[in-house]
Amino acid sequence: MNVALVRSEAMTEAPRDIFASARGRLPGAGKVAEKRQQAFDAYASIGLPHRRIEDWKYTDLRMLMRDVLPLAEEPDAAALKRAGAVLKLHAIAGVRRLVLVDGVFAPTLSDTADPEKGLAIRTLREVLEAGDAGLHAQLFTPDTSDAMAALNSAMMTDGLVIEIANEVALTRPLHIVHIASGAAPAAMFTRSLIRVGKQVHATLVESYIAADAAKTYQVHDSLVLAIGDGARLDHVRLIEDGREAFNISSAVVSLGAKAHYNTFGMTSGANVSRYQAVIAFAGEGSRVETNGVNLLNGRQHADTTLFLDHAVPNCASREIFRAVVDDRGHSVFQGRIIVRPKAQKTDAKMMTRALLLSDEAEADNKPELEIFADDVTCGHGATTGALDESLLFYLRARGLSEKEAQALLIQAFVGEAIESIADDTLRELAILAAERWLAARG
Repeated sequence: MNVALVRSEAMTEAPRDIFASARGRLPGAGKVAEKRQQAFDAYASIGLPHRRIEDWKYTDLRMLMRDVLPLAEEPDAAALKRAGAVLKLHAIAGVRRLVLVDGVFAPTLSDTADPEKGLAIRTLREVLEAGDAGLHAQLFTPDTSDAMAALNSAMMTDGLVIEIANEVALTRPLHIVHIASGAAPAAMFTRSLIRVGKQVHATLVESYIAADAAKTYQVHDSLVLAIGDGARLDHVRLIEDGREAFNISSAVVSLGAKAHYNTFGMTSGANVSRYQAVIAFAGEGSRVETNGVNLLNGRQHADTTLFLDHAVPNCASREIFRAVVDDRGHSVFQGRIIVRPKAQKTDAKMMTRALLLSDEAEADNKPELEIFADDVTCGHGATTGALDESLLFYLRARGLSEKEAQALLIQAFVGEAIESIADDTLRELAILAAERWLAARG
């Protein structure tokens, strides 16, 4: 039996109105405006993703998000003040801070003075308004089959364009901070492009936070990342959005020959979040380590969807993902590794584990391998379970309370993923975020 999906006109009319009303505020004209329109048309033809789309089967945005909020207004002095206050609580020592407030770059809260030699930082707005066709081609994702990526292409308002010249070793991590000021329920559309030159060593941190007044808001973020031959990039993502927020983020990553990409993500905030990344091996001898942790409670829903594309020989990838789910939380992990016919000598492994702390908690893990080469070493696994009662009894017999014993076991469970963070300060930051989540448990 063929089932046709009937889509209501209301599903597209509201976003059309939002796009039309925002056109005058979106940077770029001519070819840029044409690409925006093409991207929005692609989104309108699909609408919000739903469970009948395989990659979105566990995260039905038509049910969870329902609609797209209007574009956030540019932050005024009051919004910047609220953002500055929350920024102090999430400050990281020794980083170069680049702040986006309500989707707009905030120079007064950012550290752009005296850039290191070989480091160039511009805003997305100025790049889109300039005539650099080469950068425009990289900023606009050619694949418009993903509705949310297409919507981001149509509506992206600001972000960062960062270029690191060949053979530069940055002494300070780059810290991109996304802040919702809480001015009104609204949507923020940001996109950043980072080009890492050959033989570069750099660290990138992304934080998603909210001022106290921020309640219902939507973050629509995208990162385009190109890593040159022989370069290493360490990338840490911390999602601590407000508990009523929606965070839909994506990344498109390309690695040159003998490059190393080490990435870690932790989600403990937002009501509904999804992070989707496509990581492509474009040069031989490269390595990717991608690690993640979901810490969820209440009715939080967090989805991590990763696609690793091994297209060339002699590359390696490791995926370690952990989820701790309490109350009626729902964690999703979808990891797909594809090994193409020419990608001989690929070494790829993926392991996802979920820890359920209540009878109503849910974790959906879907690891996949698609192998079209014959000389490879590949494997995957997935487990779901509860805390070990015998270990809990052992710890409680030695004087720990039940909550302290659970916290100790949970810290050990997520520790393998957190230990992948190379920078000591950033590793401690992730540990503190996990400890805050544990301390908040009832």
